[in-house]
Amino acid sequence: MNISLLLPLAGILIGGVFLSSQAPINAALARALGDPLLAACISFGVGFLVLAILSAFRGVWPSGSALASAPWWAWLGGFLGAFYVAIVIWGVPQLGAVSTVAALILGQVVAALVLDAIGAFGLPVQAISWQRIVAAGLILGGLVLSRAG
Repeated sequence: MNISLLLPLAGILIGGVFLSSQAPINAALARALGDPLLAACISFGVGFLVLAILSAFRGVWPSGSALASAPWWAWLGGFLGAFYVAIVIWGVPQLGAVSTVAALILGQVVAALVLDAIGAFGLPVQAISWQRIVAAGLILGGLVLSRAG
């Protein structure tokens, strides 16, 4: 493996640990508050504050023209993230952390296969290969096994 890929790979792996931890933490917040959408709202609020403080500390803040130059679909990220957080908060108590994360990963990989294949949102085109299909199938198998028994 190329050594220059180790740092981003390690960062993504840590992000995966954080996502797996975020799910039960947010589910506990929902139990305490009595509502999963309110818990998602608070989770996003805390995240917004952290990111705003870090951005201000770094001295980066977008100008109005920079905001206006973004394509319309670039604004969907917040909506997609809100859906993700809310559905995970709802799903973890129903499915458990392992099945929830396995289903999320399967959804991510299947969508990523299509997004790569069509070069969506400026991605470089990468063909759907049998190896990538097998990888998605293995994740599906893990999801099925996580629900067995």
